Amino acid sequence: MFVPGMDSAREAGGGVAGTVLMRFVWPHGGRSVFLSGSFDRWTRLVPMLPMEGSPAVFQAICSITPGYHQVHVSDSTTSDMSPRISEADLQVSRHHISVFLSTHTTYKLLPKSGKVVALDIDLPVKQAFHILYEQGIPVAPLWDFSKGQFVGVLSALDFILILRELGNHGSNLTEEELDTHTISAWKEGKAYLNRQIDGHGRAFSRRLIHAGPYDNLKEVALRILQKEVATIPIIHSSSEDGSFPQLLHLASLSGILKCICRYFRHCSGTLPILQLPICALPVGTWVPKIGESNRRPLAMLRPSASLGSALNLLIQAQVSSIPIVDDNDSLLDIYCRSDITALAKDRIYTHININEMTVHQALQLGQDSYSPNERLNQRFQMCLRSDTLHKVMERLANPGVRRLIIVEAGSRRVEGIVTLSDIFKFLIG
Repeated sequence: MFVPGMDSAREAGGGVAGTVLMRFVWPHGGRSVFLSGSFDRWTRLVPMLPMEGSPAVFQAICSITPGYHQVHVSDSTTSDMSPRISEADLQVSRHHISVFLSTHTTYKLLPKSGKVVALDIDLPVKQAFHILYEQGIPVAPLWDFSKGQFVGVLSALDFILILRELGNHGSNLTEEELDTHTISAWKEGKAYLNRQIDGHGRAFSRRLIHAGPYDNLKEVALRILQKEVATIPIIHSSSEDGSFPQLLHLASLSGILKCICRYFRHCSGTLPILQLPICALPVGTWVPKIGESNRRPLAMLRPSASLGSALNLLIQAQVSSIPIVDDNDSLLDIYCRSDITALAKDRIYTHININEMTVHQALQLGQDSYSPNERLNQRFQMCLRSDTLHKVMERLANPGVRRLIIVEAGSRRVEGIVTLSDIFKFLIG
C-alpha cells in the first residue's frame, strides 16, 4: 500500500516544519487496526480509531515528510502482524517509574484543601451506612476514642456482607438491630466468622493498613496491591509513641497514577511503552477467545439477574465491579461494590429482598435525577483495545475512575476490563 495511490489518504493540513499532516482511512472494518509505514522507518504501530458514526471505518492522522512512502495496515483479527512489547523498552520504562515513585513521598498526594470523613467505631451500623451514602464515599477510616487511635476502615464490602447476613435465614442480625448494632460489634462478629472459616480458631490481629507522610509512593502502591484494598489512610503523629494521630488524607492508586501522568507528561519519551495499545500488553482481564482455556472468565451479568447474585459474584470472584450486558454482551451498565450504599436512600434496605430485586432495579436507585446519557457518563468509562497505555493511564488517573471497560467499537460488546491494580502490577513488575 502506497500513499500516492491511496484514494482514502489525503493531506489534512500542515504539520511541523518540513512535514504535512496526512489522514489515512481504512474502510474495511476490523477490531484492532494499526498503521505502520516507511515515513518513520517502520519503528512504530499507530492505532487507527473508528470514525464517529462509522464504526467500521478507521482513521489515523500522521505527520510525515512530503514524498513517496510505503504504508501497511494490519488488523489483529486477520493479520499475524500485531504490536510486540520489547523487553528492553519494558525494563527502561519500569526503571524510570520506579525511580520516580521511590524518590517522592505521599506529600505529593495531599490536596491543597479538602476533607476526610472518619467514623466513630461506636456508631450504629445503620447510621454509618447513611453517612457514607450522603457523603458519596465508599470507605471511611474508623476512630476508637477509648484507644485514641484509628483502628480500621469501614467499606462498601462491609455493607455487602451485612446485607447477605440479613438475607440468610439463620442470621442473628435483624433489620431492627441495625439501629443499635455498632460498627465495633460488626467488626468483632466479622472477625469471629473469619476464625470459623479459617478452621483453626486463630484470632486475626490485623493491624490498620496505613501510610505515613514520609513513606515513598512505591511503598504505598505496593502496600495497596499486596493488601488488596482500594485506599489506605495517611496518618501523621508528631509523638514518638504515635499518640494524637492526625488523619491527613486517603491514599489511592488513582492519586499515585495522577502523579505519574503529571510527571511524565512532558517527557513521555523516557517511557517507550506508553504508545503501545493495551491489547499488546499483559494488562487487564479479557474475555477468552475461542480455543483459549488459560484465561479467567470475565464476570458479567444480565440486568434481570438478582441483586443477591450480583453481591455473591462480587465476593466469590473477588472483583470490585461487574459489567451488566444485554444478550449480545453489549455493555449496558456496571454494578460496583460502592453501589450498595444507594440502598440507604429512604431506608430501602429495610424492606427489600436482595434475591427478588433485580440488578436493573438496584441501579435505578439514586440515579433518577440523571438523564440516561448523563447517568452512563457518571457510572463508568470505556476504552478500546487499540487505545494506548498512555491514554488509558490518563483516564484512570481521573478522580473516581477505578476501571475502564474495554469494548468493541460500534457494538460496545465487552472485551475486557482494565483496572488501576492491573496498571500498577504491570508498571511496577
